[in-house]
Amino acid sequence: MFKIDIKKFLIYSFLSFLISSSLIIFYIFFSSLIDSFDNRIRDSFFIYRGEIPTSDNIIIIDIDESSIKEFGQWPWSRDKVSKILENLTLANVAVIGMDMVFAEEDRTSPSLIAKKLKVKEELRNYDLEFAQTIANSPVILGYGFDLVNQDSSKVAPRIPAIFIEKDIPKESNFIIEALGTTLNIPILQDSAYSSGFFNILPDESGVIRSVPLLIKFDDILYPSLSLEIIRVLNDTKRVFVNYDNSGVSNIVLDDITIPTDRYGRMLINYRGYEKSFKYISAKDIYENSFSSKDIEGKIVLFGTSATGLFDLRATPFESVFPGVEVHANIIDNILQGDFIHKASYLDGVNIVIIVLLSFFVVMFITFVSFYLKIIVFTTFMFSYIIFNYWLLFSKGIALNIVFPILAIALGSILSLIFDYFYNIKHQKVIKAKFASKVSKSVMDDILKNMDNNEFSAKNKEITIFFSDIRGFTKISEQLKAKELIEYLNTYMEPMSSIIIKNQGTIDKFIGDAIMAYWNAPIDVENHADMAVKASLEQLMALDELNIKFTQDKLPNIDIGIGLNTGEVIVGEMGSSLRSDYTVIGDAINLGSRVESLCKYYGSKLNITNFTKDKLKEKYIFRFLDFVRVKGKTKPVEIWQVIGRGVAQDKLKEELDNYHKAIEFYKQTDFIDALNIFIKLDNLENKTNENIYKIYIKRCEEFIQTPPKDFDGVYEHKDKA
Repeated sequence: MFKIDIKKFLIYSFLSFLISSSLIIFYIFFSSLIDSFDNRIRDSFFIYRGEIPTSDNIIIIDIDESSIKEFGQWPWSRDKVSKILENLTLANVAVIGMDMVFAEEDRTSPSLIAKKLKVKEELRNYDLEFAQTIANSPVILGYGFDLVNQDSSKVAPRIPAIFIEKDIPKESNFIIEALGTTLNIPILQDSAYSSGFFNILPDESGVIRSVPLLIKFDDILYPSLSLEIIRVLNDTKRVFVNYDNSGVSNIVLDDITIPTDRYGRMLINYRGYEKSFKYISAKDIYENSFSSKDIEGKIVLFGTSATGLFDLRATPFESVFPGVEVHANIIDNILQGDFIHKASYLDGVNIVIIVLLSFFVVMFITFVSFYLKIIVFTTFMFSYIIFNYWLLFSKGIALNIVFPILAIALGSILSLIFDYFYNIKHQKVIKAKFASKVSKSVMDDILKNMDNNEFSAKNKEITIFFSDIRGFTKISEQLKAKELIEYLNTYMEPMSSIIIKNQGTIDKFIGDAIMAYWNAPIDVENHADMAVKASLEQLMALDELNIKFTQDKLPNIDIGIGLNTGEVIVGEMGSSLRSDYTVIGDAINLGSRVESLCKYYGSKLNITNFTKDKLKEKYIFRFLDFVRVKGKTKPVEIWQVIGRGVAQDKLKEELDNYHKAIEFYKQTDFIDALNIFIKLDNLENKTNENIYKIYIKRCEEFIQTPPKDFDGVYEHKDKA
């Protein structure tokens, strides 16, 4: 297959040594800089693997939207929570973990109200009743450690177990240390058999991939809620925390050994998406409308999935995930023993893999024929990814992914550069590097400015475009995840095509919103007109698209579009690890604010006077307001673009009368203005449902309370 040249072998051996040495140094000292990439690849493994069965031993009692609708916003009065616990206890649950803290007295308690009102009559004390319920129930209370505020409470919770640290190295500050506590009120904390902290700490990318099982406070170890539940069920009195030279190795509860990383954190082997575990509404438990067979002998976690209570986290599977279900995953991992290991000894394994891959990739790429090089590269790359995937889910070992892949990539690339350096032209290298990453126009701009360094950043006048779907949250609730993605793609495709067709550049998709701009990176003559033209075409295309959605029994889409023209900074921005060609500046923020005002004014397409002044073609306008938006000091004119050309017939009459009323309004002649606005609002086929009512209300207020030094400026306190 290949012929070995000793001299070439030695040269490329040295090359592999340089690659592996560089990567190992980076891995040892700077690995945190690209940990997020490693984590994201591993997240994709979870998504590809999909959902796996749970042990069916964990039930989540959910403070869901229906419960909140029934009992009101959380926190509820504690007589209600007491009844829920009583019903669970009567159903013979094994243990109840409370993913919440009751840090204050129940303000709805009759006894507390009577005390405030100085009523001497002895009334019910909900906290006392709740404490008695806790004492008679298999409850593990939750509490929080304060990891930031040094002025927080120093009261420590009581744990009926001993935590023993074995073989502690000299550098022993591996376990997270707390500065204070947020405990339940004493009457509740003292009534429970035990308690555990529910702190869940995301990594640098905001995703929950591991959780601390132990936190140290005043040199004493305290267990997490999940670990304490397992300890209580296992009736373990002595918990051993074992160290090696690099930090914590594992936590042992009798016959259960939990592997951790060096900081005492456990990587979570997630079971799947939200609601992988059985959920029962807290309302159903309260009303006793559930089957005791569903929860008898089970571990019950009492928490919330309601959006308004903010106990939602990001996980490898999805960005909105109930925090209580994170605890459920941890407990289920321990019950089933299918842990994911990221022990400190794996650092040595990762280094060996980097060395071996660097050497073998360089050798194979160098000594095989040209047509086999891509096969060698692909084989090494996919083999390692498949091996890593298999090792993660079959053996529970989490090896580093990024550095070995970098070893394969660098080994392949540098070998090719060494082989073909004199045969590859500089410009072709640049095109090959950027062609698949950026649009052709951006790539051309890169090539044009490579020598003079102007591509990094420059000032330029652009017209910025923002569009957003109205009521998208409600729409997303009606569709499943896959349906929602297909639905959005059906909308985004024609909208994007219209922007590109009209020489616009799409900057990014922000959920259901689109950000684009004209006149960068390449010059676009009449860029303001092109932006307005594209916007009007989008509105027309949307009407046709909604006909299709109606036929397919899907929700119709209503959008708002905002345009602004101004000078911004345009160029390649970001870090050495990741960058993007984009725009920044005050004009961008104003464009976003203008779009958000579409809903307030009942318009589809809003532009600023800065854009209007740049337009060269004829359009049908409606002056909306002279405003000062949130975050801005200087007022700006907002105009509605109704269409192209010149207004005719009834539309012309309506707009003429409207602008006449606006002139009266600006001149503080609010009575005459009001009369016209009322007539316009009574039109059968008026072209705007909101604007007349807005000015009617303002005129009525100003007639009743005349303004001083009126300048016509309306200040928006909110973003929308």
